[in-house]
Amino acid sequence: MKALGASAGPRMDKGSGRVVRAGSVSVRFDPRIAAVSAALLAVACGAAVFVVGTGDFPISPAEVVQVLVGQGDKATEFIVTKLRLPRAVVGLLAGLALGMSGAVFQSMSRNPLGSPDLIGFTTGSATGALLQILVFGGGFVAIAASSVLGAVVTALAVYLIAYKGGGVHGMRLVLVGVGAAAMLEAFNSYLITRAELRDAYEAAFWLTGSLNGRGWDQAVPLALALLVLVPMALLFARQLGMGELGDEAAQALGVPVQRARAMLVVAGVGLCAAATASVGPVPFVALAAPQLVRRLTRRTGPHLLSAGLMGAALLVCGDLVSLRLPVALPVGVVTGVLGGLYLVWLLSTKGRRGMP
Repeated sequence: MKALGASAGPRMDKGSGRVVRAGSVSVRFDPRIAAVSAALLAVACGAAVFVVGTGDFPISPAEVVQVLVGQGDKATEFIVTKLRLPRAVVGLLAGLALGMSGAVFQSMSRNPLGSPDLIGFTTGSATGALLQILVFGGGFVAIAASSVLGAVVTALAVYLIAYKGGGVHGMRLVLVGVGAAAMLEAFNSYLITRAELRDAYEAAFWLTGSLNGRGWDQAVPLALALLVLVPMALLFARQLGMGELGDEAAQALGVPVQRARAMLVVAGVGLCAAATASVGPVPFVALAAPQLVRRLTRRTGPHLLSAGLMGAALLVCGDLVSLRLPVALPVGVVTGVLGGLYLVWLLSTKGRRGMP
């Protein structure tokens, strides 16, 4: 992360910021990245306010803010805090987790397509949830637990298969992950075709990714998971950025590449699994958020926190669009359409530059 990163001594990149010393630790501050992060935070929070105010009983943004600061009448307070605020909070937290997870895996694989959407982790999470919905018939807690377990098992299998020569190469991880995703997609389709109509409908709805009906029962566990996983990812952000130079260069600079990579895989998979367990497999947020941040900041590096804020803004803005459409749609449909257009644009621009 470049906006705020720790190192053993003062260091400066030309044109990228200034170094502030605090004892034996130097903190590098990049004004552009800080400004982009602040703008993304404002967009995400502003969209969340509009989400809270949208519904059969419209509430103005000013009234929403009044309730959030402890004012407003009882009826409005009940609607905001009990019925609508949890949905917005889950959207913010899940988007943050997806954006950071995408930044971890794209930076680790040094490939803009290396997001958990495409390398099988999200699909494995969906497989775990589908098994619970269609085979074991568990409730929401069991579905969430199975979703997390599915992501973890898939990530472990992909990591072990991609492991070769004492480590995991980024491109090999992507290729193995894409193959695993294809197989799991086929298995998921098989499970749905063999299910009863009512169960198949529930499974298909869950697979679209949705914030409908989300309450504090989902927001609190997700927040607790992020309290552990976000600092863990940020702790290894500097090693992640140096790893983009290549394994040999990073090792020459004293970075324990494989140990750092293993810890980042744990953090990235945990973030992806926590988000998917809460809102379902929302597509393309993890793919698009890191790339959009790089284009806004014009800086290399993973930018984990900025990517997380971009993910939060994308998911909540997508939810706001879904709520304002004449026909109610799950947020996953909106992000899928927008993300599909972004993916086509990304592949076409890479092709014009002669890149694979």
